[in-house]
Amino acid sequence: MSSPIEILSRLVGFPSVVGTPNGAIMGFVQDYLRGHGIAARLLKGPEGDRLNLFATIGDPSRAGYVLSGHVDVVPAAEPDWHADPFTLRAEGDRLIGRGACDMKGFVAAVLAAVPDLAAMPLAAPIHIALSYDEEAGCRGVPHLIAALPDLCAPPAGCIVGEPTGLVPVLAHKGKAALRLVAQGRAGHSSRPDLGMNAIHALLPALSAAADQAAALQSGPQDARFAPPWSSLQIGTVKGGQAINIIPDHAEAEIEARAIAGVDPKEVLAPVIAAAGGLRAEWLSSYPALALPPDHPLAALAAEISGHAPLGAVSFGTEAGLFQAAGIPSVICGPGDIARAHRPEEYLTRTELEGAGRMIRALGRTLCTGAA
Repeated sequence: MSSPIEILSRLVGFPSVVGTPNGAIMGFVQDYLRGHGIAARLLKGPEGDRLNLFATIGDPSRAGYVLSGHVDVVPAAEPDWHADPFTLRAEGDRLIGRGACDMKGFVAAVLAAVPDLAAMPLAAPIHIALSYDEEAGCRGVPHLIAALPDLCAPPAGCIVGEPTGLVPVLAHKGKAALRLVAQGRAGHSSRPDLGMNAIHALLPALSAAADQAAALQSGPQDARFAPPWSSLQIGTVKGGQAINIIPDHAEAEIEARAIAGVDPKEVLAPVIAAAGGLRAEWLSSYPALALPPDHPLAALAAEISGHAPLGAVSFGTEAGLFQAAGIPSVICGPGDIARAHRPEEYLTRTELEGAGRMIRALGRTLCTGAA
């Protein structure tokens, strides 16, 4: 089985929803690679039921390039799917299924190229790095990155195959997400003096969040991004049982997205300061990506993709974490991010084939030693 569509069909068939065990899909990939003479390491995360995967084609003692993807997907409970979202189906040029675009299509293209890559006399290796729980804020890949010194020489670069229309992207915003929890004391609403309103306890922090969101618009800016400033929003607020019961529990989830050079956790600092005695829990955090336009990886990505690099996007990826670990990174993969996280998510056959050409072009370039 080496057809990218066949492989994509198998990958989509695993309902590898973020936050759930992923041994089945990672075992499938490991077995596939083993069938082509490539040993793959399964690296268990601290959750115990989720795995990262790492494999190398070529000599791991040489500086090579990482092809990075995640195998988790967002849930597919929307009522607007026309058929089972975990069964790939074709309609014309479209290959429809949850994760087809974000981002099992890239993974399928990489796996389909393995026989060709394995047959090439690579002067530098190509690494395959697959992670879990990217959709929960890139929770899995830090454990994979931490293991790299024991797996290979320091990589020369990383290509993260998130959907960009195969246009190399040099920068993205960083993100931090925070949950604030207030514990109160329930009671009848007619006697507020005998209770403690948990929702009221959240208000200073929520007010600080709204003020910070407004203030950021006149703060540092980077014209590559839309919007060009760091941003903050209150995403969820939960609490209370009924209008006549003093709420004894309330919580809010707040996220910050930061331009390159700004720590997303620092964007949330005024909110934490205003939270007082509330319990604060970090849900996720990853840094921004910023690859200089004149970096050799930018030129390599342009050469193998056939597209000039794009300055920046506002969504986040694992690329910022690879960069923070000292591995230059770029985002370049098939599909359109606008199709992700939506019913009837799809990748086209043309896009899937284009990703395969890009990956094989990387292999041919590494055979010449030009990279």
